[in-house]
Amino acid sequence: MQAFYNRGGIGDVLVIPVKDGNQLFRSYETYGDVVKIIDTEQNEVVGYNIFQASKYLTIKNSPVEITEKFLTQIHDVFKQNGLDEKIDVDLSPRFVVGLVKEKVQHENADKLSVCKVDVGDETLQIVCGAPNVDEGQKVVVAKVGAIMPSGMQIKATELRGVPSHGMICSAKELNLPDAPKEKGILVLDENAEIGAPYGF
Repeated sequence: MQAFYNRGGIGDVLVIPVKDGNQLFRSYETYGDVVKIIDTEQNEVVGYNIFQASKYLTIKNSPVEITEKFLTQIHDVFKQNGLDEKIDVDLSPRFVVGLVKEKVQHENADKLSVCKVDVGDETLQIVCGAPNVDEGQKVVVAKVGAIMPSGMQIKATELRGVPSHGMICSAKELNLPDAPKEKGILVLDENAEIGAPYGF
């Protein structure tokens, strides 16, 4: 999970998206410097904004990775502003090392492959368009909920009728220095540990 802070763009506000919601059905509850955002169609909290964020938190860059420590600080801000609730989120790593266990041709697209990727605690089905993906490779997987360096959020989707739960990443998509210009996923060293967090 990530939060966003752009003081030059929107001011001293920490934006904490919790889940997707319908932009047309929103209500807001204000607790001091904290605003709770609710999707009224689903009756679910979809996010929080903390105004005057620098008064409460030290934020060095954006996006801000939400760790257990930072989440505790956010909950303290909530309490200081009279909001007695906690954000219930999965803080497991969103970028992990995966092993491509199976690769088959997509039934409806010549340039797509359907891969089964072992990410340690589960095996994900991921539709991949990279020409160099193959069985036996260790790769970087962006799991559902990951925020790419471009700002794009990875979601469960269907590509040409086939479900896909995550993305196998290229060096360019990870914004790594000296990323090759040719299309293709980043293939890791064979000693990389399956399921281990991938930092970049």
